Amino acid sequence: MKKSLLTCLAAFMTAYLFAQTDYSKYYQNLPKPMPVVQAPVIPEYRVNLKDFGGVGDGISMNTDAFAKAISALNKKGGGHLVVPAGIWLTGLVSLKDNIDLHLERNAIMVFTPNRGELIPLEDGKADDKAKPGLTASKRKNISVTGEGIIDGNGEYWRPVKRGKVSDTEWNQYKAMGGTVTPDGKLWYPFDLKHFPNIAATYDAQEKMRTHLVRFTDCENVLIQGVTLRNSPKFHFVPQRCTNVIIDGIKVACPWNAQNGDAIDIGNCKNVLIVNNIINAGDDGICMKGGVGEKGLADGPCENINIQDNTVYHAHGGFVIGSEFCGGMKNIFVHNNTFAGTDTGLRFKSAAGRGGVTQDIYISNIFMTDIKDEAIVFQCDYFDNHVGAQATGNKETKFLPHFTDIHISDVTCYGAKVGIKADGEPGMVDGITIKNSTIFYTDKDREISPNCEVSVDNVKFNTFAR
Repeated sequence: MKKSLLTCLAAFMTAYLFAQTDYSKYYQNLPKPMPVVQAPVIPEYRVNLKDFGGVGDGISMNTDAFAKAISALNKKGGGHLVVPAGIWLTGLVSLKDNIDLHLERNAIMVFTPNRGELIPLEDGKADDKAKPGLTASKRKNISVTGEGIIDGNGEYWRPVKRGKVSDTEWNQYKAMGGTVTPDGKLWYPFDLKHFPNIAATYDAQEKMRTHLVRFTDCENVLIQGVTLRNSPKFHFVPQRCTNVIIDGIKVACPWNAQNGDAIDIGNCKNVLIVNNIINAGDDGICMKGGVGEKGLADGPCENINIQDNTVYHAHGGFVIGSEFCGGMKNIFVHNNTFAGTDTGLRFKSAAGRGGVTQDIYISNIFMTDIKDEAIVFQCDYFDNHVGAQATGNKETKFLPHFTDIHISDVTCYGAKVGIKADGEPGMVDGITIKNSTIFYTDKDREISPNCEVSVDNVKFNTFAR
């Protein structure tokens, strides 16, 4: 009885703390004002997954238990779904209004390697694409909190490039079954030993690959404390959401995972990203704004506040692009560390995928062991995903326009190139970089004459030659 009371008290205190967190300190002295994002308010009513038939043995399926628990909370007007210590194998889970999914310490929520369980049925027929494991659509006041782990079982979804793994790892993948392409350069999780395919061919199955957590058109969202790991694709993807807080999560992804982005913000407004630790297979903290007319209609990423994060491996620490037709407006990136990323500050796009940036302020960035460029602007980006073929781009609409971007107080110890910018006239202008120090190993800067980049009081240094 005493243990039960202590468990309840601990859960209550965790819920109380996140509800009471004052985020206003992150909005002091901003270059441009932003609304202070408040955490969602969740009713104090709580249920335990075990009370709905959940079994955390890593063998039993808990899809129905999650659905029943969420339905029960919904009928009560919301509350907290407590997932206790254990390994909780599950299929699709969808949150409803006013619900907090709370994973206690040592709780591991694992999405099944049986990929067909993540394909919803419509009128008795399977959809043509898998759905993210944890979703919410058009919901208000939702959160995912705690010290537990959400695991996407990504190795059962992702193709693997031979050149990115050791002999030992390659043989481990082949031991799962799967299909190696005739040229020996790619392994696909197609024709696995223990789980059925979900498409007729390996390339068709690749197009069905999904994200781990995706919230669309939601309002008042908090994700705090949890670890997201090993996603089939991107790890956390809020799209067209308003008032989002991402606080103190960890993203743990194999460095060579295809499209293994950590946090991808898509056409969202009023977002706070703080205190997170990221290891990603692709981009770390990435801003996306949609493609074409739909991206434009969905509007910009606006009022995005990014502070006190650490990104270890990623293709880019902070990234805009490649698609941002909806635009980027009023983004503040401050006091972040990138240690071991391929690039530091990465701005990438291409004709047909671009938009306009406005009021982007980046300061107090600390980088070390950057593989390529510390700061890079690229306007001919090709999305080199598995199976993609470069065909050339003749688009004349939605040209990228990186402008009104102000970077200061960057300290970089080790990058191949300090600053790189390339693009057609009018694609990169109004860029200021000042009061920084960059230690490079190859070139201090590669800035095209077409690009207008002001470099002021930036110290470049390298090894004695």
